[in-house]
Amino acid sequence: MVNRVEKLSLLSEMIAFAKYDKEIKRIEYNFLLGVAKQLDICREDFEYLLENPVTYTHLKSHSERIVQFHRLVLLMNIEQESNEENNSPGVIKLYNFGLRMGLSHESITKVLYLMESFPNKIVPPDVLIDIFKTQYN
Repeated sequence: MVNRVEKLSLLSEMIAFAKYDKEIKRIEYNFLLGVAKQLDICREDFEYLLENPVTYTHLKSHSERIVQFHRLVLLMNIEQESNEENNSPGVIKLYNFGLRMGLSHESITKVLYLMESFPNKIVPPDVLIDIFKTQYN
């Protein structure tokens, strides 16, 4: 189970990911707010995190890191939908966040490669989990 400090860190990391291109678009804001609700983080705390990021806390659970990586994939695809230009900086950003979370280079690369073959570049959760399970074993 993820504690409150880890939840705030997860959300703060996602906000930093969204702010990578300097601004959070409305669609990204709404997605992040939805994640905050999912994590039981109130709107007031969410708004605070927008301006005051918390220190990154490394998740101990491999499965929680995979879930967080999937959230980042979804966030990147939301960003890409609202901005149809080349999204290679987003892919590089996602790759680096995955490495920082301690996920395997091979798994991240495979997810990014397979993304292209799915509608809206959204890798289904079961496919993503299988990719990481294969590498983890």
